[in-house]
Amino acid sequence: MQRSLVLVFFYLLSATSFAQHSDEKVESEAEQWRSLLDSSLSQWDSYLSYRFKPGYDGAKPPEAPVGFNQPAAAQVFSVSVVDGEPVLRVSGEIYGALISKRSYRNYHLKVQVQWGQKKWPARADLLRDTGILYHSIGPYGADHWRSWMLSQELQIMEGHIGDYWSQATSAMDIRAFPPEYIMNPVASLEQPFLSVGYEQAIKGFVLRRENRESQQGWTDVELICYEGQSLHIVNGEVVMVLRNSRYKEGSEFLPLREGKIQLQSEAAEVFFRQIQVRELNSLPVAYERLF
Repeated sequence: MQRSLVLVFFYLLSATSFAQHSDEKVESEAEQWRSLLDSSLSQWDSYLSYRFKPGYDGAKPPEAPVGFNQPAAAQVFSVSVVDGEPVLRVSGEIYGALISKRSYRNYHLKVQVQWGQKKWPARADLLRDTGILYHSIGPYGADHWRSWMLSQELQIMEGHIGDYWSQATSAMDIRAFPPEYIMNPVASLEQPFLSVGYEQAIKGFVLRRENRESQQGWTDVELICYEGQSLHIVNGEVVMVLRNSRYKEGSEFLPLREGKIQLQSEAAEVFFRQIQVRELNSLPVAYERLF
């Protein structure tokens, strides 16, 4: 009887200890999330290239770009407090990006996105568009309209949140259906990986596997990156699986596994809130099977 009581005591002690450890683990994981958004945009720099002009074909215009951390950025990137939390407005009227001051390698990024009403040339008659550019390295204005750094893109476009674009000389392998004729490749969780991007047989664009964008209000967008692998997640659903992130420098491709985060300004008004990041020591177990 006494031995049984001792065993019960140790069982209860172990259970209490385990529960406390579990609570501490949950609290520790919650503490890992760090907000990247405040009223002064203290964790971001800015780069602006040009206001769009009719007939501009992407070649370098004769005028100089607006540039890095210039006063004009205040009319493109601004923060307001709404219901007690900061909300970033990107007006879109000048092409460019907010650029994180820090570089990130293995991490989980969360943002909420909602479209505004304004559109500017050259997107006045097109879908609203922006994007999250990750593993951003090298000079500012290396790609499209001299606006963005070399990077990989999680596209945020109306009906297309989670698409992939290559920026400058980047490339990735993406689970997708092989395209036929004029079709674009479409992402799939079950298909083999296709090589996409700079100097690849498939150029730099793949469609998300399905449209998971919210019909009204905010859309949750997540990006998980771990050692050259990445996941594009929209409202909790994986819409694209990517690996082997790389870029061309000189005559060879090199791994592209770390870099800054860019939030695009691309001729459409858009709002961001709850921008959070946490660093990862491993790929989350729930997603390992996708690779």
